[in-house]
Amino acid sequence: MKGKERADDYATRRERLATLTEPELEERFWALADRLTKPLVELARTHTTPAIERSVLLRMGFSSMEAKGIVDHCAGAGLMGKGAGHVVLRMARRWRMPLRDAGLRLGLGEGWDEAATEFAAAETVGEMIR
Repeated sequence: MKGKERADDYATRRERLATLTEPELEERFWALADRLTKPLVELARTHTTPAIERSVLLRMGFSSMEAKGIVDHCAGAGLMGKGAGHVVLRMARRWRMPLRDAGLRLGLGEGWDEAATEFAAAETVGEMIR
């Protein structure tokens, strides 16, 4: 099935760009690209999935089964939005232990109340600073 042909309006659309210099065209391109990608970047920043979080943990050196345990507990604690890898990092620092040891501890279900408190305290401090 063939649709209606579009009228060639290239010359008309080009008029407003014809007077721009190369640097101005480049600036316009990047401004439009930024406007187009900004909502996607925001969506990626504020939304995650268990698969994404497991992938992050795999890249941190955890096995698939270890990553699954950490992510499952992270979701149960309501901390998925913080990022499972971020939780592991923060708790490793808090507990003064290697990342792997902290992640394994979290994967066993230990320390999640403390992790929730840690992130809640950080948000409260952040609100006070603003």
